[in-house]
Amino acid sequence: METTTLLKVRYAETDQMGVVHHSVYAVYLEAARVDFLEQAGLPYHAIEARGVYFPVVELGLTFRAPARFGEVVAVKTRLAGLSRRDLRFAYRVEREGLLLAEGYTRHLCQVGERAGRIPEDLYQALRVLHLG
Repeated sequence: METTTLLKVRYAETDQMGVVHHSVYAVYLEAARVDFLEQAGLPYHAIEARGVYFPVVELGLTFRAPARFGEVVAVKTRLAGLSRRDLRFAYRVEREGLLLAEGYTRHLCQVGERAGRIPEDLYQALRVLHLG
Protein backbone atom coordinates (compact mmCIF):
# COMPACT_ATOMS: atom_id res chain seq x y z
CA MET A 1 0.00 0.00 0.00
CA GLU A 2 1.19 3.49 -0.82
CA THR A 3 -0.59 6.69 0.14
CA THR A 4 -0.19 10.24 -1.12
CA THR A 5 -0.55 13.16 1.27
CA LEU A 6 -0.82 16.65 -0.23
CA LEU A 7 0.66 19.55 1.76
CA LYS A 8 0.74 23.22 0.84
CA VAL A 9 3.99 24.92 1.76
CA ARG A 10 3.35 27.69 4.29
CA TYR A 11 5.41 30.87 4.50
CA ALA A 12 6.60 30.02 8.03
CA GLU A 13 8.20 26.81 6.69
CA THR A 14 10.60 28.65 4.41
CA ASP A 15 13.98 30.22 5.01
CA GLN A 16 15.28 33.62 3.93
CA MET A 17 15.77 32.28 0.39
CA GLY A 18 12.10 31.24 0.16
CA VAL A 19 12.97 27.53 0.23
CA VAL A 20 11.42 25.02 2.63
CA HIS A 21 13.86 24.63 5.52
CA HIS A 22 15.31 21.13 5.84
CA SER A 23 13.92 20.72 9.38
CA VAL A 24 10.35 21.04 8.08
CA TYR A 25 10.63 17.79 6.12
CA ALA A 26 10.49 15.79 9.37
CA VAL A 27 7.11 17.40 10.05
CA TYR A 28 5.95 16.59 6.50
CA LEU A 29 6.96 12.95 6.96
CA GLU A 30 5.10 12.75 10.26
CA ALA A 31 1.93 14.18 8.71
CA ALA A 32 2.21 11.68 5.86
CA ARG A 33 2.85 8.75 8.23
CA VAL A 34 -0.18 9.60 10.37
CA ASP A 35 -2.25 9.94 7.17
CA PHE A 36 -0.95 6.55 5.94
CA LEU A 37 -2.06 4.83 9.14
CA GLU A 38 -5.43 6.63 9.06
CA GLN A 39 -6.07 5.54 5.46
CA ALA A 40 -5.07 1.98 6.42
CA GLY A 41 -7.72 1.93 9.14
CA LEU A 42 -5.14 2.15 11.93
CA PRO A 43 -5.52 5.68 13.30
CA TYR A 44 -2.47 6.50 15.38
CA HIS A 45 -4.52 8.02 18.20
CA ALA A 46 -6.30 4.65 18.59
CA ILE A 47 -2.95 2.82 18.67
CA GLU A 48 -1.69 5.21 21.35
CA ALA A 49 -4.92 4.76 23.34
CA ARG A 50 -3.83 1.10 23.73
CA GLY A 51 -0.54 2.24 25.27
CA VAL A 52 1.44 1.37 22.13
CA TYR A 53 3.80 3.97 20.66
CA PHE A 54 6.21 4.07 17.74
CA PRO A 55 8.85 6.72 18.50
CA VAL A 56 11.18 7.70 15.68
CA VAL A 57 14.65 6.30 16.35
CA GLU A 58 16.19 6.96 12.95
CA LEU A 59 15.52 9.41 10.14
CA GLY A 60 17.26 9.79 6.82
CA LEU A 61 16.63 12.29 4.03
CA THR A 62 18.24 13.06 0.72
CA PHE A 63 17.31 16.38 -0.86
CA ARG A 64 17.08 16.60 -4.65
CA ALA A 65 15.30 19.90 -5.44
CA PRO A 66 13.79 22.76 -3.40
CA ALA A 67 10.16 23.30 -2.48
CA ARG A 68 8.98 26.89 -2.14
CA PHE A 69 6.25 28.90 -0.46
CA GLY A 70 2.79 28.36 -1.98
CA GLU A 71 3.63 25.12 -3.77
CA VAL A 72 1.77 21.88 -3.11
CA VAL A 73 3.97 18.90 -2.40
CA ALA A 74 2.90 15.27 -2.47
CA VAL A 75 4.40 12.93 0.11
CA LYS A 76 4.18 9.31 -1.01
CA THR A 77 4.42 6.91 1.92
CA ARG A 78 4.74 3.16 2.21
CA LEU A 79 5.59 0.69 4.95
CA ALA A 80 9.00 -0.49 3.77
CA GLY A 81 10.04 -2.74 6.65
CA LEU A 82 8.45 -4.61 9.54
CA SER A 83 9.69 -6.86 12.33
CA ARG A 84 8.15 -7.87 15.65
CA ARG A 85 9.81 -4.87 17.34
CA ASP A 86 10.17 -2.14 14.76
CA LEU A 87 8.95 -0.74 11.49
CA ARG A 88 10.31 1.45 8.73
CA PHE A 89 8.52 3.87 6.44
CA ALA A 90 9.82 5.09 3.08
CA TYR A 91 8.87 8.46 1.63
CA ARG A 92 9.11 10.38 -1.64
CA VAL A 93 8.35 14.10 -1.59
CA GLU A 94 7.35 15.31 -5.05
CA ARG A 95 5.98 18.36 -6.82
CA GLU A 96 4.12 17.57 -10.02
CA GLY A 97 6.15 14.37 -10.47
CA LEU A 98 9.53 16.02 -9.76
CA LEU A 99 11.40 14.31 -6.90
CA LEU A 100 12.23 16.88 -4.20
CA ALA A 101 13.39 14.55 -1.43
CA GLU A 102 13.36 10.91 -0.46
CA GLY A 103 13.92 9.29 2.86
CA TYR A 104 12.87 6.97 5.63
CA THR A 105 12.01 6.78 9.30
CA ARG A 106 12.52 3.82 11.61
CA HIS A 107 10.35 3.32 14.68
CA LEU A 108 10.74 1.03 17.66
CA CYS A 109 7.66 -0.33 19.36
CA GLN A 110 7.12 0.96 22.87
CA VAL A 111 4.46 -0.61 25.08
CA GLY A 112 3.76 1.57 28.06
CA GLU A 113 7.14 2.98 29.03
CA ARG A 114 9.30 0.13 27.74
CA ALA A 115 10.46 -1.19 24.40
CA GLY A 116 8.41 -4.22 23.43
CA ARG A 117 6.93 -6.38 20.75
CA ILE A 118 4.22 -5.09 18.47
CA PRO A 119 0.91 -6.58 19.71
CA GLU A 120 -0.05 -9.54 17.53
CA ASP A 121 -3.26 -8.07 16.06
CA LEU A 122 -1.48 -4.83 15.17
CA TYR A 123 1.50 -6.72 13.75
CA GLN A 124 -0.78 -8.77 11.50
CA ALA A 125 -2.57 -5.63 10.27
CA LEU A 126 0.78 -3.97 9.54
CA ARG A 127 2.03 -7.13 7.85
CA VAL A 128 -0.83 -6.95 5.34
CA LEU A 129 0.16 -3.34 4.56
CA HIS A 130 3.82 -4.27 4.22
CA LEU A 131 3.21 -7.22 1.91
CA GLY A 132 0.34 -5.72 -0.04
